[in-house]
Amino acid sequence: MGHALGIEFTHIAKNKLTAIMPVNENSVQPFGILHGGASVALAETLCSVGGWFLLDDNEKTVVGVEINANHIRSVKMGGTVTATAKPVHAGRKIQVWECEIRDEKEKLVCSSRCTLAVIKAGK
Repeated sequence: MGHALGIEFTHIAKNKLTAIMPVNENSVQPFGILHGGASVALAETLCSVGGWFLLDDNEKTVVGVEINANHIRSVKMGGTVTATAKPVHAGRKIQVWECEIRDEKEKLVCSSRCTLAVIKAGK
């Protein structure tokens, strides 16, 4: 999903991840503005990668169990958005992350919260 949407990580640390995503033909809805689903995919991608980086057990992974998103402002095709995700809670079984997506003028486009379950990794 991340590759199809052109998501590019620009900062990865245990307590903060940042990525950019183009607003192009792969991420817009029929009216030429950023699709809400693309924003949610961007947010969940950052939160899931961040959640995985917080694990200290190679036999565990994280999976999304709930995500919400408030779409605040539209972005026209041709723009770029920047997402920043930070952990709110990093427990042994559940993680909660928040993600903000902003436009090129740093205006809030989407505010999202993602809950991740920590599970045993399948092989």
